Amino acid sequence: MAAATPLPVAELIARHQDTLDRAVAAAGSRDYWSPYPEFPKAYGESAAADGKAAFDALLGREFELPGHPDGGEPVTGEASPWGHLPAARAGGGIELGVSYPHAEPDALLAALEAARPAWAKAGPAARAAVCLEILARINARSHEFAQTVMHTTGQAYGMAFQAGGPHAQDRGVEAVAYAYAEQTRLPRSAQWTKPQGRRDPLVLTKEFTAVPRGTALLIGCNTFPTWNGYPGLFASLATGNGVLVKPHPRAVLPLALTVRIAREVLAEAGFDPNLVCLAAEREGSAIAQVLAVRPEVKLIDYTGSTGFGDWLEDNARQAQVYTEKAGVNTVVVDSTDNYRGMLDNLAFSLSLYSGQMCTTPQNLLIPRTGIRTEDGERSYEQVVADLAAAVEGLLGDDARAAAVLGAVVNPGVLQRSAAAAGGELGELALAPRVVASPEFPGATIRTPALVKADADKPDDLSRFLTECFGPIAFAVAVESTAAAVELLHRTTVEHGAMTAGAYTTDPEVETALIDACLDAGVSLSLNLTGGVYVNQTAAFSDLHGTGANPAANSAYCDAAFVANRFRTVEIRK
Repeated sequence: MAAATPLPVAELIARHQDTLDRAVAAAGSRDYWSPYPEFPKAYGESAAADGKAAFDALLGREFELPGHPDGGEPVTGEASPWGHLPAARAGGGIELGVSYPHAEPDALLAALEAARPAWAKAGPAARAAVCLEILARINARSHEFAQTVMHTTGQAYGMAFQAGGPHAQDRGVEAVAYAYAEQTRLPRSAQWTKPQGRRDPLVLTKEFTAVPRGTALLIGCNTFPTWNGYPGLFASLATGNGVLVKPHPRAVLPLALTVRIAREVLAEAGFDPNLVCLAAEREGSAIAQVLAVRPEVKLIDYTGSTGFGDWLEDNARQAQVYTEKAGVNTVVVDSTDNYRGMLDNLAFSLSLYSGQMCTTPQNLLIPRTGIRTEDGERSYEQVVADLAAAVEGLLGDDARAAAVLGAVVNPGVLQRSAAAAGGELGELALAPRVVASPEFPGATIRTPALVKADADKPDDLSRFLTECFGPIAFAVAVESTAAAVELLHRTTVEHGAMTAGAYTTDPEVETALIDACLDAGVSLSLNLTGGVYVNQTAAFSDLHGTGANPAANSAYCDAAFVANRFRTVEIRK
């Protein structure tokens, strides 16, 4: 392989200064801004075909990372959800056949530690520029990344392109902007002069240097490896830390490709590429637990189950741990002046990616006496039936349904869908159905189940107050809107939530909802009836999570997400 042309850091700083300045400004204004187009056609007429060809060229072979620690048996095992479920790979699923280098923790951590000093001394501006160059190169290959995300997560191509491509890249740029702003909040140097009356003043020169914490460990998730991975990856890298990327065993390729590009840019810029390393693992391995408690690891970013997230928070005491775990998201339905818009918005929110999102609403709280609409009262039964019809209308055509739902990502989701279909979760207002993808006949796809529940019945309560990750929603009859607001608050405080939604035309109810969400620590979306959905957030404007309830202890992205990844050390002369 020919040596890459050296890339002077000063040139990188000049190249990306405008993007950095605009990102910092956007984070302050909170208006819409993105450096990257979100529409696939914006990348050129041949970009989609070129991306598919590049993805195909990765399959069935060794994934090369020149200079990366190695020495163990290569790691393989990914399979596309569009072919078959991982549990049934022997039945003829689409095996990706990619093998990744494997190294022992000692070798990985030693390489990262050796790479850190020069990166720590580079300074905030140089680090931001290198990170933005990495993201720019990732963006140029967005169609290739879309294929990797689609065939590891089960997202349909359109969603995989946007969420796995430009939207994930936006979150990366956002993290770099916050990291730069926080590291440069203090001046690099200052003159301190203290008058002493008739005596000469006391004079000191003071220098302030952002010093990284140490090696960062990124533990990736199966469903959104780039979108959930890039904030922590780039926040840690931009603040001077090396990053060890530990992908989910079923979604290695998107993050492995990220690691490869990062290493290429680092090397071209004159830094040790081992600042970013890959810790691929086989299904069932415990390497994350081993790495998480190593003394070299000072930062951990994790997205996944509550069980392991809690374990990290309790056991990785040497590290600053950022977790996004499970939650139970709630929507309160009180009243609306756009009944059809409300139903369509909720139907899409429940259906998108088969509910396999941490932000998908699960519990819809509806007064048993009904709701007010622009056309009069609607009973609880009518609202539930109309919502079921809206979901059926959205997903009636199999090709369209597959594009909205994507494929089931793991056997656990399929088991919960089957339990709902069998009536184990309660009376069905809408039964899930099997969707046949014309393009991918081997994919496992299910429409949402809508289950009736009663907040006054203890058995129902125990079911819908547990997260049912996947295409399952509960239409919960409550005594009143006030009871719904109280249940929203209780659910968030006790079980956590990444999102909350509500529909009301009553100013007093709106005030009560806002007060409940502020107290419980969950972001609220009110009266969404158009093209914005409760389970979507925009970088530079929306916060993903709050860190104020049990679902997550941090947010993408605010100052708190980056500021503890470095310390400021003062030198006085």
